[in-house]
Parts: sequence; structure tokens; C-alpha cells
Amino acid sequence: MIELKGISKKFGDTRAVNQVSFKVAEKETLVLLGTSGCGKTTTLKMINRLIEPDEGQIFINGENITGQDPDVLRKGIGYVMQNIGLFPHYTIAENIALVPKLLKWDKERIKNRTQELIQKLHLPESTLAMYPHELSGGQQQRVGLARALVTDPSVLLMDEPFGALDNVTRTSIQKEFKALEELKRKTIVMVTHDVQEAFELADRICLMDKGEVVQIGTPKELLYQPVNDFARKFLAGQRLALEFKVVNIQDIWPYLPKEIIQDGESYFADLSVWEAMELLRSNNRSELLISGNNKENKAINFEQLTKGFNQYQNAQVHE
Repeated sequence: MIELKGISKKFGDTRAVNQVSFKVAEKETLVLLGTSGCGKTTTLKMINRLIEPDEGQIFINGENITGQDPDVLRKGIGYVMQNIGLFPHYTIAENIALVPKLLKWDKERIKNRTQELIQKLHLPESTLAMYPHELSGGQQQRVGLARALVTDPSVLLMDEPFGALDNVTRTSIQKEFKALEELKRKTIVMVTHDVQEAFELADRICLMDKGEVVQIGTPKELLYQPVNDFARKFLAGQRLALEFKVVNIQDIWPYLPKEIIQDGESYFADLSVWEAMELLRSNNRSELLISGNNKENKAINFEQLTKGFNQYQNAQVHE
């Protein structure tokens, strides 16, 4: 869907991006992760030509974007930025309608699509007549997402989209983001410096340092197969919390108690260890019934869950 081949960019004497290459599959979410100044935002902005590369080529759907009109290109790509970028003197409805109007959509089509999106993003219809300053940060971020999605682009670029939000709002919007059916059809490239956010939302992560790609892989691959010291140290401080989130019940299935025959509400084994712990804690349950991929059932309590997770961890270390 998206391919970067040897992309480089200099600003004065500083090489911000150096020979970056990667592919993003259709409907995949790739997160560009790294410290400030590592080149991730510059890389993202070259995909819709807000910044022109000095070297290399970028392809979207097999087509080299260099020969395209930048304005036409950008109309077909959703873009969400950290500071949201809503126009303060436009109502929310007018902000969302910007690109559809440029594409000469009729009023009824714009109205229907706008109402459909604000419903999906849990915003009241009264929001449409309001101005950006009348909304909370979380509501503004949802409007920014609605504006990026309104024309149903196949590609969505997101630059630190939740960076300006407080932790509680950010966590709730991340959950909505993951659950939103509309986004599951998109090919997404997202920038963040937040490791937890990257692991929460990414199918794969592109870890960058000093303008170069250090490692590309799934969250599990970055945790358990780091390619060098930088990759290892970058995640070291949050390693345990990240492992709880990337390891699921199916991974630790062999280390859990034997199969049981029991009816009742069950959960699938693709539940992460973290999610299982949250369910045990929040619902005040003594155990959870889990259905495995092989149609076995297992009932697990907190102690069995942590013991199974520890055994899985040890097995990864000794592989």
C-alpha cells in the first residue's frame, strides 16, 4: 500500500532522515517510534509531500507520488496532527466539511457523512454548531479525526495525535480508536514518542534513531528480539508493563492449568495478560473462563495467570 525507498532529507547541515526504507501493508497500522528529533515526523510528512525528500522514492498503491499534484495527493490522504489544527472561526460542521467542499460534494452528502462520523466518534449532534474553543481537548481531537476521515481516504497519517491530551483522556480515546470499525479499513502511519501508545495501537513498529531505521517488527519482536543495544535499552524501563500487554492468554496456554468442562461466560484466548488481570481485578472475580483456539476451556485465577506468564517469560529468555 505504501512503500518508501531510500528516503533522505537534510535541513542545512543536519541530515534529519537518512536512507529510510519500509513498506506498509494494506489495512496495517505502522507506528514510527523514537525520541524527539529522530526524524519520524519528517518521514511522515514526506508521505503526503508536506516536506519534499532530497533523495529516494515514495509509492502509494504502486504509484510514485513524486509526479502527482501535491494538492490532489493530500485530498486523498487523511491527516491528523497533534495540535489538531481546527480553524477557530469555523463551526465544527464547517471544519469537518473543508475537504468535501474542495471536492465539490453536495450539501446533503456532506451533512449525512458528518452526522455518521460524529455518531461513531461519540460526539453529540449539538457539537456541530459549536466552535473549537467551546470543546474539551478530547472532543477537539475527535473532531480532528472526523475531519481526516470524512472523505473515507484509504490512507491515514497521524502525527502525535493524542500527545496534547491528559493521560485519562488519552487512554479512553486510544480504546475508541482501536475499536472504531472505520479505522480498521485504513492503512495508517502514525508518529509517537510514547512507547505504551505504540504498543497499544501498532500492528508493527518502526523504531528510529538519528534519522535512521533501527528495527521494524511487531511489538513482540521488538521486545523479545531486539537487534542491538539501542533497541534493547529504548524499551528497558517499561519492559514488564509492555510484556503484559503483548503477551496473550494463547501464548501462555501450555503453562496454564488443565482443561476443564464448565459452562458460563467465557473470554477468547487472544485477550492479553494485562486485559485478563484487569477483568479479574475490576469485576472482583476469583477466576476467568477462557476458550482457547483448540476449543479447550480453562478457568484461571490471578495466581495461575501470573505463574503462567512468568514461565512463558523464562522460556523466551532461554530460547
